[in-house]
Amino acid sequence: MTLYRGRFAPSPTGPLHFGSLVAALGSCLEARSHGGQWLVRMEDLDPPRAQPGAAELILHTLEDFAFEWDGAVMRQSDRSETYAQAIAQLHARGALYDCACTRKELSDSALVLEGERVYPGTCRNGLPPGRRAHAVRVRVPNHAIAFADTIRGSISQILEREVGDFVVRRADGLHAYQLAVVVDDAAQSITDVVRGADLLASTPRQIHLQRLLELPTPRYAHLPAAVNALGAKLSKQTLARPLDPARAAATIAAALAFLGQAPPPELARAALREVWDWSLAHWNLDRVPRQHALPAPADA
Repeated sequence: MTLYRGRFAPSPTGPLHFGSLVAALGSCLEARSHGGQWLVRMEDLDPPRAQPGAAELILHTLEDFAFEWDGAVMRQSDRSETYAQAIAQLHARGALYDCACTRKELSDSALVLEGERVYPGTCRNGLPPGRRAHAVRVRVPNHAIAFADTIRGSISQILEREVGDFVVRRADGLHAYQLAVVVDDAAQSITDVVRGADLLASTPRQIHLQRLLELPTPRYAHLPAAVNALGAKLSKQTLARPLDPARAAATIAAALAFLGQAPPPELARAALREVWDWSLAHWNLDRVPRQHALPAPADA
């Protein structure tokens, strides 16, 4: 029987906030409830967006909230050669092509579907005369890619119609998130991905790459995203409040309530170890709300 292996993969663009805690807690408790391992991966793939010292602060915050992970922390910044090998494998399959489109051209020509720009396939059959390649894109199929999300149920997406051919290597030479996460999940033998619903729409793209690279597809479960009073996802850009280690027990209890676990009110005043003991004893993924997003607590 395959050992359950889950993971939490934050990007070091700033300190952890309540939405980050929800993802970390849900993924950790689900792994532990199966007697499995829980890994931490630092998705520091994009140096221009990384905040100096944020990766170390994130790990210290996890420790302050009494998270315990298995093995060493994987860092995407160390893995560019592995991603390049995946690009070469996709090239050998004829799955990739060079793209000369600039951001302005894409802004002017792309369709917009549910807030996401759909690449119109401008360079799919070759670069326009006199144009220089910028990014590298992967060809997508014109049929549905479907998967069963443990929380959200059956999910299906036609990539050609809803996303278009997407970037796997950016114009600045950096490898794209969609490629890196697929390669890293396989390298870490991740069996189950429990993460926020803000990444739900990325899953069919990742499954497409898994199939092209002949990699296993994990099981997926997407937790509700935590949003602020204006309905925007908690993030550095929306000025989400950093987690306060002095309120660790109360904040974990609030995250448990957010995830439908109905902790007793007194748990918010208990010792941190008691909060974890209760969490591990009572965690049930079936209780997690199926909504895409939910309001974060007012004091989060």
